[in-house]
Amino acid sequence: MRIIPLLTALIVAIGLYAMIMQRDALKAFAGSDTEDVPAQSAPADVTTNAMPPVSVVAMKATSRDIESGIVLRGRTEAARNVDVRSETTGLVISEPLRKGTFVQKGQLLCELDVGTRNAQLAEAKARLAEADANNTAAASLSQKGFTSETAAIGRLAQLEAAMANVERAEKELSRLQIKAPFSGLLESDTAELGVLLQPGSSCATVIALDPIKLVGFVPESGISQLTLGANAGARLVTGEELRGFLTFLSRSADPQTRTFRVEVTVPNPDLDIRDGTTAEIFIAFEGERAHLLPQASLTLNDEGKLGIRAAVDDVARFYQVEIVRDTAQGVLVKGLPDQLDIIVVGQEYVVDGRAIAVTMQEMTQ
Repeated sequence: MRIIPLLTALIVAIGLYAMIMQRDALKAFAGSDTEDVPAQSAPADVTTNAMPPVSVVAMKATSRDIESGIVLRGRTEAARNVDVRSETTGLVISEPLRKGTFVQKGQLLCELDVGTRNAQLAEAKARLAEADANNTAAASLSQKGFTSETAAIGRLAQLEAAMANVERAEKELSRLQIKAPFSGLLESDTAELGVLLQPGSSCATVIALDPIKLVGFVPESGISQLTLGANAGARLVTGEELRGFLTFLSRSADPQTRTFRVEVTVPNPDLDIRDGTTAEIFIAFEGERAHLLPQASLTLNDEGKLGIRAAVDDVARFYQVEIVRDTAQGVLVKGLPDQLDIIVVGQEYVVDGRAIAVTMQEMTQ
């Protein structure tokens, strides 16, 4: 019974010896007369253009002039806002005008009691007459040599001082009538009858609302893109829309916010726009050209850049774009040639250089 395992081990040993030590001889015995069959060459690489064209839908797009700009949060501001004050002392003797009243330029706001000012003016005029006579006599005597030239000069000085006193008295009388410096609305009641006004006391506050200003603050990154006279507009919190022109660009930044003050002037003939109303202000940049495209035509390339694919000589091409803004009709983009066939259906199934079969469509704008 032991001979069978021994024979098996012997056969395995002979087989291993032949496979290891006589490998070349076994190869020659097994297939030395057979010829190598040449391997079939692999098919050549199929290029993109060699593949069947992909059917796509495209539309002709032409660039257009657009208004692009910057949007600011701001407020309305009166073109003029002046607190009219007294220049002299006196009791108010005029009836007050109530706030909200429209006043014309030069209209009387507050009148003060004359007091002794008329007497002061009369005295000043009398001294002027005396000084004039003394000066005439001194000049005549000086010419004849009966008085010194110095005395004549002193009389002339007295005359000029008397003239100054008359002018001062007349000016003081004119200050008794405080008038509106410009046409506008009274933002406060004028001073009440019987109130004593001192120099610097307020008579009334007058504001001018036509035209009215829209005030906003532009960051450093946007101020260089604005130009005086640019078209501008605003939407008030009430929903009212305004149009005007950029009339002021600050040259000095606010030290706290590093922003620049800008002002837009808007006509307000009916005085409907109030001072201090919150407004969303739009200021246009210089004219740009852009394409109006369906938002669905936008796509991404392999690098993740936003753009569109266009049909150029029946081949798909990718163009990177920059969005200007969204509109109800589509999206405005820039960075494209003036005229281009934009793929609007099938752009996700083609890559650069892929052959396409284009069907054109009209864009509803």
